[in-house]
Amino acid sequence: MPWSVPSDGLWTAFCSVNARRRAIRDFDGTPVGDEDVRAILEQALLAPSSSNLQPYQLHWVRDPVKKATLAAACGGQRAAASAATLLVVAASLETALDTAEAQLEYVEASAELDEKSKRYHRQHHAAGRRFLRLGSLLLWAPLHALLSMICPPFTLLPFGPAATRHWVARSGIYAAQTLLLAAAARGVDTCPMEGFNARTVAKILHLPRGTVIPVIIALGRRRTDARLEPRWRRPFEKAVMVH
Repeated sequence: MPWSVPSDGLWTAFCSVNARRRAIRDFDGTPVGDEDVRAILEQALLAPSSSNLQPYQLHWVRDPVKKATLAAACGGQRAAASAATLLVVAASLETALDTAEAQLEYVEASAELDEKSKRYHRQHHAAGRRFLRLGSLLLWAPLHALLSMICPPFTLLPFGPAATRHWVARSGIYAAQTLLLAAAARGVDTCPMEGFNARTVAKILHLPRGTVIPVIIALGRRRTDARLEPRWRRPFEKAVMVH
């Protein structure tokens, strides 16, 4: 039976939100209400992550002095300087470990999960802890480098300190993308930024050693004269390979 567009309007609504999301570099300076920011962040926390370990924290920078210092660490980018607030995605193995413990506590205390489900989650938790503890060891680094050289698809295997940092960063990016779309749905504009001094940002936010910062997001409302060029993307046939 051929697929048809759902009649509940969800697809149309999503397409509208997706079309509205643009990287805005010129904000008008109007504050974004705490209620709006909180609602956007709550939706971002629903993003998927590997084994539901959610190995990231979202730092909501509200303090004007700290925001100005953070904007300077972004190299004076217009988006960072003019945004109402800045949101920093920070990911780490320690956060993943904390999440694993919290998830196990939830499982054990849950009255909605039967014993079969709890047993599954206990086993999953034990395997996840082993991976988090052993996968980040330095001894994996030479093997990972060799395998990646021989077969590039192995590059993303999360074994070794650098590879596990890439792994937590990827989960952080899922949350960031969800945040961008949530903001657009809320009528708030964003600009994801990768150009910043990560060491300075970590120092400003007092992030523990080993934390990865995949992206900083400027949040605000676009100026009426904000520059928006026609959107260009590669043709479907070039970007999508059908097998």
